[in-house]
Amino acid sequence: MGFVSSLLGILGFGIGISLGLLVGFFLFVYSKPEEVEDPVCRPLYDLDEFALQDLLPEIPLWVKNPNYHRVDWLNKFIADLWPYLEKEIAGTIRSVAQPIFDEYIGKFQIESIDFERIDMGTLPPILNGLEVFETNDNELIMEPSIKWAGNPNIILVLKVLSLRITVQLIDIQVFLAPRIAFKPLVPSFPCFANIVVSLMEKPHVDFGMKILGADIMSIPGLYRFVQETIKKQVASLYLWPRTLEIPILDVSTVAVKKPVGILHVNVVHAVKLLKKDIIGSSDPYVKLSLTGDGLPAKKTTIKKKNLNPEWNEKFKLLVKDPKTQLLRLQVFDWDKVGGHDRIGMQLVPLKQLTPHVLQEFKLDLLKDTNISNCTNKKQRGQLVVELTFVPFKEDISRFSGGFSGPIDSAHRRNESGIDMSMSSDEGTLGGAGLLSVIIQGAENVEGKSHNNPYAILLFRGEQKKTHMLRKTRDPRWSKEFPFMLDEPPLSEKVHIEVVSKRTGISFRRKESLGYVEINLRDVVHNGRINQKYHLINSKNGVIQVEISWKII
Repeated sequence: MGFVSSLLGILGFGIGISLGLLVGFFLFVYSKPEEVEDPVCRPLYDLDEFALQDLLPEIPLWVKNPNYHRVDWLNKFIADLWPYLEKEIAGTIRSVAQPIFDEYIGKFQIESIDFERIDMGTLPPILNGLEVFETNDNELIMEPSIKWAGNPNIILVLKVLSLRITVQLIDIQVFLAPRIAFKPLVPSFPCFANIVVSLMEKPHVDFGMKILGADIMSIPGLYRFVQETIKKQVASLYLWPRTLEIPILDVSTVAVKKPVGILHVNVVHAVKLLKKDIIGSSDPYVKLSLTGDGLPAKKTTIKKKNLNPEWNEKFKLLVKDPKTQLLRLQVFDWDKVGGHDRIGMQLVPLKQLTPHVLQEFKLDLLKDTNISNCTNKKQRGQLVVELTFVPFKEDISRFSGGFSGPIDSAHRRNESGIDMSMSSDEGTLGGAGLLSVIIQGAENVEGKSHNNPYAILLFRGEQKKTHMLRKTRDPRWSKEFPFMLDEPPLSEKVHIEVVSKRTGISFRRKESLGYVEINLRDVVHNGRINQKYHLINSKNGVIQVEISWKII
């Protein structure tokens, strides 16, 4: 009975299939197709809400969002450049992927991994729009909307247990919304040091994959699993605020370095200085400066007719790079007529200093820094100085290890010097520090007679000036003015005025273009501000000022 039932079941299945095919063929041949109506074209304002929602994904961003700019010219540029650009991208993929492949060779019985072919196809990516952001910081930020429905052909070959396995990647679709920041802006081509990229939303990635010629993406459930996995992996690496930083230039060589600490110098005394005057004795004074800062040198008082002068005069110098900078000390003989004669000099590398430790140096003066010069063997006397390097609190971890190394002709004495003890309360605002005022630039400043603007900074009775720019209403100065203070300026203000100056002969040579007074309380509490201020007594004038306060 079992055999007969099975036989009848097979016959019934065969008859059913045959009858179904016959009926389907009859309906296909003799049925009349319905007439296709012509599509109705209607303007967008006639569509209902649901029809608009269906169309929105296909509408370019520059139509939906007025902040996005239309960049058809850039798409045309990319399209013309694509035949050459895709070869460069293919080479970059090979170079980036090869170290990753090398890590897997020898594991999981893998003998080799290599690209057999990398062809990025003939269809370039398209930018649907581009939004550019303006910030007060030294950077340029843009957010493009990128779509790439490409036709690449990428073939990867794996050898596992002497078996050759090919993996082919085809028909890629990628939708991205990245944020691209070029920062910091520097005065060297291409005018930015780094490219910082992050994704503002999870990317959409769609592609076909064939292994040994079989399309594995057609396996039920695998397509969605692979897509979600790629989204999560990419998002975990580059979704904002995570970033991918691509270095372009060495910031240390092109960017303006910020101060990281203060060097306290006490010029104590000198011993047995060389006599430079034919009649009488020398009138020595010391000039001191740091290499690489470009600031004017500081001077001690003049000690008349003294070869063993006592100064005990203290100075503060801003340190930008304690690993490379040198303290230059020069002893001169003051003359009433003519140039001053240099008695001797010496250099002290800052890398020899230990942070927060007062160190005494007894330096043998030399004619110059050329040690091969035989005239350096002549005794020119000795100079005794006390040095203490004090990094700012935010930079103290960078120098906590200190610096070590000998220095010739120097004897050091470590002792308790300036009170460098860290406050137990990190929120304490008291203590000395550096107030840095950077006048970045101004906009829409307009004078009645002329437009040659420069800025004047007034703080604690001290006046500083930027350079003058001729015939402009939007000057950019980017000039920094440092002030070393013994206490935070909680109740003080900075007065900045924009002035225009006529270059020729005129009765009215100077003209005020507006001013602003900035309260420093917020700077002390926040550490830094970077804002634009409307100029008082100016119709549309705006000035951008960056102010920071660093505690030592």
